Amino acid sequence: MSSFIINGGKQLKGDIYPQGAKNEALQVICAVLLTPEKVIIHNIPNILDVIKLIDLLESIGVEVKRLNDSSYSFTAKEINFDYFKTEEYRNKSTSLRGSIMMIGPLLARFGKGYIAKPGGDKIGRRRVDTHFIGFEKLGAKFEFSHKENSYKVKGKNLVGASMLLEEASVTGTANIIMAAVMAKGITTIYNAACEPYIQQLCKMLVSMGAKISGISSNLLTIEGVTELGGCEHKILPDMIEVGSFIGLAAMTGSEITIKNVSYENLGIIPYSFQRLGIQFEKIGDDIFIPENKHYEIETFIDGSIMTIADAPWPGLTPDLLSVLLVVATQAKGSVLIHQKMFESRLFFVDKLIDMGAQIILCDPHRATVIGLDNQIQLRATKMTSPDIRAGVALLIAALSANGTSTIHNIDQIDRGYQDIDLRLKALGADIQRIN
Repeated sequence: MSSFIINGGKQLKGDIYPQGAKNEALQVICAVLLTPEKVIIHNIPNILDVIKLIDLLESIGVEVKRLNDSSYSFTAKEINFDYFKTEEYRNKSTSLRGSIMMIGPLLARFGKGYIAKPGGDKIGRRRVDTHFIGFEKLGAKFEFSHKENSYKVKGKNLVGASMLLEEASVTGTANIIMAAVMAKGITTIYNAACEPYIQQLCKMLVSMGAKISGISSNLLTIEGVTELGGCEHKILPDMIEVGSFIGLAAMTGSEITIKNVSYENLGIIPYSFQRLGIQFEKIGDDIFIPENKHYEIETFIDGSIMTIADAPWPGLTPDLLSVLLVVATQAKGSVLIHQKMFESRLFFVDKLIDMGAQIILCDPHRATVIGLDNQIQLRATKMTSPDIRAGVALLIAALSANGTSTIHNIDQIDRGYQDIDLRLKALGADIQRIN
């Protein structure tokens, strides 16, 4: 297990480029299973979750070639379904939540899919009902084995259907889309997730020959086709990284330019940081954050305390609430952070309280932050990263704190952030990786 040793309290300066979007990468890489033809994907982030998924695809028979640091070609001519019965497959798939999105394309093309219950962040219950209810609507039969803790889906002749999703699940929507693109007839999906990740997946599938309308809305209409072909696709910059770097610049009082952010795909993210009082400037497709010595949290019109909450897109992504929370600890004013989707994601705040932050954890979903207005710096401490997003929030806190902090279990951070220590060093951060 690796750790970071961080000497905090230093201002950073320079340019930083966001990696390819993790959440999009997991979806579009699974989509290569829909065709026997070659699919080339560019701007793939070199992070643990993506590396594990690519390795898993290779293990089931997909021919994978690395073209350069961030581009790969995938050819899924034949799939070894015997491998799905092995203990090795079970171990690999359970270590990666994104592996569940293999089922949709396997079901569409081969009429069957199998996966052990996926892993991922320990941030509370993460139901997969939406995925399988959608498959059943298309005519598939679903089976969950409590003994093996695994899912099986079969459906040789999928038929389009009209469905209303119980929740606007991003991975659920992606899985159902990939199953429906080769189903006979018309599928309509109401309350579909419409994040940029989903939009990108749909655009990629259209370039492969799929017929999808309503892209970027929460009502998708899919006309099934009999086969899909190869394509070339480029992944967007990671909007979660962009938000993380805005927060990093504010917390450390640094002057940073985030390059090539695909601003039109950031949605409400920049505004959410502005609500905390953080000043920045859009220059072309870059975001320039000047030194923010002080930033003040807005209040509502009647003067009541600001609430920042996650919501389905175009609302605020839940993946940035941990960063917004830690940034608020040094703002002037107070804010209520409301994490609606996951009931365990705010439990990392005890580590921030140990560092001197003033936070009241109201319940598993809500925390009130009373900002220190940079009058008192956070204290260095030793801590352990519980998940990807909390891990990077703790890293930001450590970079702003006085003294030397240690963060253990940084494999969690590596799951979502490529070479984060090297990129921060290039900005002037004092950070060491200890194996």
